[in-house]
Amino acid sequence: MKPETLDRWNVQQSAELYNVRAWGAGFFDVNTAGEVVVKLQNGGQTVDVSLMEVVAGIKERGMGMPVLLRFRDILDRTIQRINEGFGEAIQQAGYKGVYRGVYPIKVNQQQQVVEEIAQFGKRYHHGLEAGSKAELLIALAYMQDPEAYIVCNGYKDAEFIDLALSSLKMGAQTLIVLEMVSELELVLERAAKLGVKPRLGLRLKLSSKVPGKWTESSGDRSTFGLTMADVIRVVDILRAKGMLDCLQMVHYHLGSQIPNIGAVRTAAQEAVRVYCDLVKEGAAMGIFDIGGGLAVDYDGSKTNFPGSRNYDIKEYCSDVIETIMASCDKESLPHPNIISESGRFLVSYSSVLIFNVLEASRFEPGEESAEEPAKEAHASLRELFDIHRTVSAKNLQECFNDAVYHRDEIRTAFLHSGVTLRQRALGENLFWRVVGKILRECDGLKIVPEDLKDLQEALCDIYYGNFSVFQSLPDSWAIGQLFPIMPIHRLGERPNRQGSFSDITCDCDGKIDNFIDLHDVKKTLPLHEVRAGEDYVCGVFLVGAYQETLGDLHNLFGDTNIVSVKLDADGRIDFTSEVKGDSVADVLGYVEYDPKDLVAMFRDRAERAVREGKLSPTERREIVENYAAGIQGYTYFES
Repeated sequence: MKPETLDRWNVQQSAELYNVRAWGAGFFDVNTAGEVVVKLQNGGQTVDVSLMEVVAGIKERGMGMPVLLRFRDILDRTIQRINEGFGEAIQQAGYKGVYRGVYPIKVNQQQQVVEEIAQFGKRYHHGLEAGSKAELLIALAYMQDPEAYIVCNGYKDAEFIDLALSSLKMGAQTLIVLEMVSELELVLERAAKLGVKPRLGLRLKLSSKVPGKWTESSGDRSTFGLTMADVIRVVDILRAKGMLDCLQMVHYHLGSQIPNIGAVRTAAQEAVRVYCDLVKEGAAMGIFDIGGGLAVDYDGSKTNFPGSRNYDIKEYCSDVIETIMASCDKESLPHPNIISESGRFLVSYSSVLIFNVLEASRFEPGEESAEEPAKEAHASLRELFDIHRTVSAKNLQECFNDAVYHRDEIRTAFLHSGVTLRQRALGENLFWRVVGKILRECDGLKIVPEDLKDLQEALCDIYYGNFSVFQSLPDSWAIGQLFPIMPIHRLGERPNRQGSFSDITCDCDGKIDNFIDLHDVKKTLPLHEVRAGEDYVCGVFLVGAYQETLGDLHNLFGDTNIVSVKLDADGRIDFTSEVKGDSVADVLGYVEYDPKDLVAMFRDRAERAVREGKLSPTERREIVENYAAGIQGYTYFES
């Protein structure tokens, strides 16, 4: 076969390599120009919008990378998918209750996100969930739909409870979920004082456990929820006070990302048994809240891997409906209304982090034409040179073992002054030349020796991205969350390098060196060579859940620029909202510095330098102006 045939590459191969059509869920793809596109709706038609075209528009408007793109249309469609998924399951099963989703504000509290969910969800009466006083204040302002639920979770003080009870007076469908038995006394006390009858739910501590990163959120030892004994205590207290009709909902939460549909069914089966017995106890009931947990398929593998899920929306909705319906029918009880709190699924797809690569550090083992070491050189130097000449497909393991031994001998000799720094450098260069040759030989093998499989990782490039892991992708650092990452252009070219990413913080943890894969986790990502004078632009996808509000100010890198994108009536890109990222002054203010004081202090220092003859007045003016401009600049790298 001709070499040029082997080198051919097309966008279809890139789409398969990065698996974009699997994890993209119909929202992302690759076009014939080799660019990632987002699929947006315009008048009922799907339009492919190039992310590189969006980036160009952002640059023309004076904003730089990194930038977080939000796609309103995707948020609208995920709300549609879950509501219509439950609607279809209810219709097909003949279920008598209705579905009413609620969005947990904690998943992404940004004003624009909550506003759009309230707007897009109104046609389905999609409500909000609040886990704190601040979130409840948001919910009460934005949730104007009298048929949508507001679910109050978390620990509650008197002020929190008063706000929830007052909203009931105003006609809101507000449900107060008891996390502990002790909360009941305070709720009843405040309700009596305000003259309102509370609507109560119970958070259950189920025995059912789920696999994955959030397994500790479920099971007997989970942090939140009432035990079965606690549930009976609440029932007895309410019955004694003649208020058992206030108890209207059961609620449970298995975790944020449930990869296995079996766990969904098992938990629903256990919880609905509790629900049925509470009805028999005399509680009013009528609402069944399955909590969150609807997973996002981050790697596109459709498996029960923690970063995936082995079910689709249709199966999820059908299994929940059928499980609840079966138990209620068995007991001849009415079907309850169903609430789910699926925040991760709703918002993950709608946000993409775009960043440019500043440079790439390539590992180069040295010139193949390196001269043979002199006869008087250290014996291990000469041995490494000979090993390099003898590497073949038949002796790869032996050559690698010998090369490691002689490299270590040279390092030991260096510590005891047996070789010079220059000789040590030559020895390590020879070692990596051997490794490079071994890797080339491995490319043609069907079975690669186990010890040699990780060599490619040792030789991978480091791509320095203009972003902060700690600010924009905190879950990647904190819990090893895998997000789909890929270049958003040049996809008609074969990616000829293997690399990992380092951010621009000065922290060794500021890196991404685990990547999605259909079969396991990869340590490197296929990437293109960075060209001088050209931006190499990459995207991190499915980052809409948790990442914005969990980010921190490591190295004082602040929020990125944020741009919301939709199509106008003519099918053109409309930048509906542009939020400038934090300036240096902003982040300094967060950590209690006054930027004006800093400028004044620096100005005084520069003036002293003028008096001491170290600066001219003109130099002083320029330096102070640069300092003041830096205070107002973007915290990230600016061209």
